[in-house]
Amino acid sequence: MSEQNGQREHWGSRWGFIMAAAGSAIGLGNIWRFPYLVGQYGGAAFVVVYLAIIVFIGLPVMLCEFSVGRAAQKAPFLAFSGVGSHPVWNVIGWAGTIAGGFLVLSYYNVVGGWTIKYMYESFAGLMYIAADGGSGEFFGAFIGMKHEVVFFQILFMALAMLFVAGGVKSGIERACKVMMPALFAILVVLIGRAITLPGAEAGIAFYIMPDFSKLTGEGVLAALGQAFFSLSLGLGIMLTYGSYTREQ
Repeated sequence: MSEQNGQREHWGSRWGFIMAAAGSAIGLGNIWRFPYLVGQYGGAAFVVVYLAIIVFIGLPVMLCEFSVGRAAQKAPFLAFSGVGSHPVWNVIGWAGTIAGGFLVLSYYNVVGGWTIKYMYESFAGLMYIAADGGSGEFFGAFIGMKHEVVFFQILFMALAMLFVAGGVKSGIERACKVMMPALFAILVVLIGRAITLPGAEAGIAFYIMPDFSKLTGEGVLAALGQAFFSLSLGLGIMLTYGSYTREQ
């Protein structure tokens, strides 16, 4: 993130901040991970628990992260030093930085590379391969080509660095104002397509009618983990975004 004249840069608008925060929360984790958790733990039963955790745990934690970041106007590893004088706060700050900056990035830059590969291949016959049931074989062949996997990973990182190099307003905020509405439009198209497929009624009924017999303690923990993953909590991400909001 860039600084201007020794002063910390800030979001250009509230809308830009919301789009950037949404861009962190609404991502691949909810697109591919959430559906199979719903299917595994009782459909709507899992959704009810997940939404309850979001409201009563996730949102308060997210607001706390925003508040700490906004008050400190610093990165996570420095922001927590202002919360209290005990050294444990510094440890918490560094732990969040390592989790958000290193562990999450090491995971997402690989998946991001896969995404770019699939975007490219979708225009080169991948849709027909998937329709014929060959998507598993395609993925296995792709990840077996290590040089190609690394190439797309580097390409994804280069694009991410390009946006970050532009700073908060000219880079991240500008990109999110375009890409998040585009993502919403894509999701609307996907939903429209999904509900017109054969058997869609059964899928909708599965979401509406809960089966609490499948909601185990493991399922509740999965809902908790998904809620924190969805809102990007405990990783220093929302705290960092909050640090680029104006104090007044």
